[in-house]
Amino acid sequence: MKNQDVNDQLPDIDEALGFATQSIRGGSFRSDMREHSEALYLTSSFVYDSAAQAQAVFAGDEPGNVYSRYTNPSVQMFEERMATLEAGGMEDIIGCATSSGMAAILGSCMALLKNGDHVICSRNVFGTTFTIFAKYFEKFGVKTTFVDLTDYQQWQEAMTPETRLLFLETPSNPLSDVADIQRLADIAHNTYNKSALLMVDNCFCTPALQKPLLFGADLIIHSATKYIDGQGRCLGGMVVGRKELVNEVHLWQRAAGATLSAFNAWVLFKGLETLSIRMEGHCRNAAALAKWLDEHPAVDKVHYSGLSSHRSHELAKKQQSAFGGVLAFEVKGGRASAWKVIDSVAIMSRTANLGDTRTTITHPATTTHCRLSDDDKQRSGITEGLVRVAVGLEDIEDLKRDLDKGLQQLL
Repeated sequence: MKNQDVNDQLPDIDEALGFATQSIRGGSFRSDMREHSEALYLTSSFVYDSAAQAQAVFAGDEPGNVYSRYTNPSVQMFEERMATLEAGGMEDIIGCATSSGMAAILGSCMALLKNGDHVICSRNVFGTTFTIFAKYFEKFGVKTTFVDLTDYQQWQEAMTPETRLLFLETPSNPLSDVADIQRLADIAHNTYNKSALLMVDNCFCTPALQKPLLFGADLIIHSATKYIDGQGRCLGGMVVGRKELVNEVHLWQRAAGATLSAFNAWVLFKGLETLSIRMEGHCRNAAALAKWLDEHPAVDKVHYSGLSSHRSHELAKKQQSAFGGVLAFEVKGGRASAWKVIDSVAIMSRTANLGDTRTTITHPATTTHCRLSDDDKQRSGITEGLVRVAVGLEDIEDLKRDLDKGLQQLL
């Protein structure tokens, strides 16, 4: 265990083990209490046997923890397990946990960008992600160009000698468009000074369905609040990538303090134990609901890459092991019709969060993407008649009946 002096270090996890085994066993260690379930380290600081030992630990000459703002065993176990799951057998991959997914984006950019750098960002990103690139980084001299997620000519033409970072979500929120990660990695790594980085938000798929590092991405971002937890209990974020890059994020984290609490880290760490089976259930339910909606007379269009009619279907089959648990659909009548469907549900939760065992439903134009201008919404495909459903693990027939009550009112 890095930075941790423990009495009973568990054997290293073999990368050849299956994903479910890694998600249950990876990153664990036992204290001298010999607990079976990993311990929760609720402490702000750590003690030493002597002043000399304290000096050695603070200097990094001896393993150990210093202060839970930047070294805590519960957080480190979570970081190591996430790095193991995302690495897919690659070496020198580490993680840095943060207080939220947005803190993961902020920390990565603050650590790796400087005044005068240029970013290319998909406009098909979460609304707050769009805002942080469009508004706040601009204040510090970092320019951002927004492009369409799957228009690779736009990505290529936006490259400049100052481009340092390409950022995207794939699949996109909420339309499930899928970007070719390898193609974008080639653009980032083979243009001008060849030093641009590719950062992929892997929140919708998680490493259970997609491993962007294996397709050439340099950094992975997670809102661990979503599927990593899986039950809507707490906030958290994660950055995973090559050691030399993520170490820089750790240094920023140490100074800035966007820290993941030990308690939240423990909750997220335990959530990973069921990630594999949860994602199977989410994908199965979402595929069934998407097919049902696609045949419903009140629905104009369904956005789910698991449908053969979706424009990203073939790429998703190649790049992902399954199609995820989030879908969106459009109804005639704009906002009034969309709200009628949302207001009619009794089982689904009307909330903008996703990745929960409980199905959630929201109106992206007035919630997750409400801060986008009308023009940006239009360019991103966020129409007034669009409804997003993050499909949970309830009985699928119950979910169909729940949606059908509102949809029938539109006929």
